Amino acid sequence: MLIAKPTAALLIATLSSTVLFILLSSRPNLSPRPDSMARSFILWLHGLGDSGPANEPIKTLFTSPEFRNTIWSFPSAPSIPVTCNYGAVMPSWFDIHEIPITANSPKDESGLLKAVSNVHKMIDKEIAAGTNPKNVFVCGFSQGGALTLASALLYPQTLGGAAVFSGWLPFNSSIIQQIPPEAKRTPILWSHGIDDRTVMFEAGQAGPPFLEQAGVSCEFKAYPGLAHSISNDELKHLESWIKTRLNSSS
Repeated sequence: MLIAKPTAALLIATLSSTVLFILLSSRPNLSPRPDSMARSFILWLHGLGDSGPANEPIKTLFTSPEFRNTIWSFPSAPSIPVTCNYGAVMPSWFDIHEIPITANSPKDESGLLKAVSNVHKMIDKEIAAGTNPKNVFVCGFSQGGALTLASALLYPQTLGGAAVFSGWLPFNSSIIQQIPPEAKRTPILWSHGIDDRTVMFEAGQAGPPFLEQAGVSCEFKAYPGLAHSISNDELKHLESWIKTRLNSSS
């Protein structure tokens, strides 16, 4: 029986406990919601070892009227052997070679691009169903945040936005040549805890300079005292950030 490293297990455990805390400390806003908002789509990508359904409580925190016509999707990653966990099989979008992850950690670009292709199919399906691409938002935590970034940068249309939580750059700088002009207009929100010891803060800090070089707009927010987890403040800001970018017509 293969035993995962404790550091890697942290990626699995922290998110669910954080979501529970948020739910217990938040009160739903039951104010009337207008019918004028067009359909929108939020795709949430989980971290290593987690699952889509375990993250579904996040959507209950988005109580603003603007989210009345929002479709949420919480897919689960396939189960694959993960190098940083001694080859143990677990839900993972692509392989991770080491934890903690630094700005210089090795990258599984081949596996990443396969995962990006699957994310693009999800987005394509929603756009085909009638959602304006500029009302499509991709969000993700940890490994899901890294996949969020790659998926947005390589998508052939401008999306409403992409939100990276405690993520990293999962590719080399050569990918800049592959970023479509339309994707460069997709805004990026990047949030990272300063006390993160799983995906090091330095790995997050490497994001904005890379995106600036690629010609992509990025808002980077650092959270003092936050380890490898998601906070109330981060999700409240995400709600506000998406609200300001929603289009009122399809």
